[in-house]
Amino acid sequence: MPARRSKRARSMFSQRVEGLSPSGIRRFFDLLAEMEDVISLGVGEPDFATPWHISEAAIAGIGKGYTMYTSNQGMLELRQELARNLHARYGVEYDPKSELLITVGVSEGLDLALRAVIRPRDEVISPEPTYVSYSSCTILAGGVFVPVPTTVENSFKVKAADIEERVTRRTKAILIGYPNNPTGAVMDRADLEEVAGVAERHDLLVISDEIYDRLVYGVKHTCFASIPGMKERTILLGGFSKSYAMTGWRVGYAAGPADIIGAMTKIHQYTMLCAPIMGQMAAIEALRSGDAAARDMVADYDRRRRVMVKGFNSIGLTCFEPRGAFYAFPSVRVTGMASQDFAEDLLVEERVAVVPGSAFGPSGEGYVRCCYATSLEEIREALGRMGRFVKRHKA
Repeated sequence: MPARRSKRARSMFSQRVEGLSPSGIRRFFDLLAEMEDVISLGVGEPDFATPWHISEAAIAGIGKGYTMYTSNQGMLELRQELARNLHARYGVEYDPKSELLITVGVSEGLDLALRAVIRPRDEVISPEPTYVSYSSCTILAGGVFVPVPTTVENSFKVKAADIEERVTRRTKAILIGYPNNPTGAVMDRADLEEVAGVAERHDLLVISDEIYDRLVYGVKHTCFASIPGMKERTILLGGFSKSYAMTGWRVGYAAGPADIIGAMTKIHQYTMLCAPIMGQMAAIEALRSGDAAARDMVADYDRRRRVMVKGFNSIGLTCFEPRGAFYAFPSVRVTGMASQDFAEDLLVEERVAVVPGSAFGPSGEGYVRCCYATSLEEIREALGRMGRFVKRHKA
């Protein structure tokens, strides 16, 4: 008789992993990979190549044999350059030896920050629509994610009063990301100072994801840690992926109080060990070479931003003006379709890939995220295709 297959008495998976949903962004990556003639407005990645002088610095380092591990915290030379840069831009001083950690992209920095400070059932409050990793990383750290809905009427800026309403005895941190992914919203200093007041009154940590800090249009970015009294309770996350077109290099950083950075480093040294040395050498060159290349890219994004927003409004997809990052977040309610259905049908019928707003939480329903980090030619073609689609499906 054939042997009977044994049944597992219990699940082989972590309960936290079982509760996670797959990324709504990656799902569309998989779909469009199998299709031809697709214009992708879904990928949050610069379409520029890394500036050559940055790549060349890494290549030169490889030629000299720099292919080894670095300190767990990252090359001291890079941390020193980063400390100088943050002070020059925002007036915030960090000790490069104890208050800075080089991470494998901002994604790892977020994961480390949450795992370092969250205890089981601690609550993390965050504005929504929210980047897809925020809730999942909170759950993986053992915490409870508490979303705060934002609306287009307030330009998707979170209100401090709405955060404060959700504070409980279990609240540990406020997690914010401005300029925002997916909406492109930007918070001005006065609004952030009100959020800082909530953090101070309730003795909360603030995790501030500022990966898009240099991608702002006609406004000034406020570094949360630069608000008086906030450096001591803020974990500042940033990196090189967006501003320098270095997504594949995987170099980010965390800046914060020495004890928190030390706790994050403990986890980092047992998981990633260190960020790749080649990427770190490229990052040193990016910081030393000034902002000219980044400014040129931002100017190009600005032109595309204006074309895309005007185009959406002209075809009936109402779109508020994003002031940061490289995303537009038009409403698709005129079609009467759910955002998931809109995105799937648009991809099949017109070969244009966008990300449904529902991927960023319930507050994103009725919208789609469209990235304008692609050529003006493709943006105009995508708008034409989307215009045809909207005409056919207008409710």
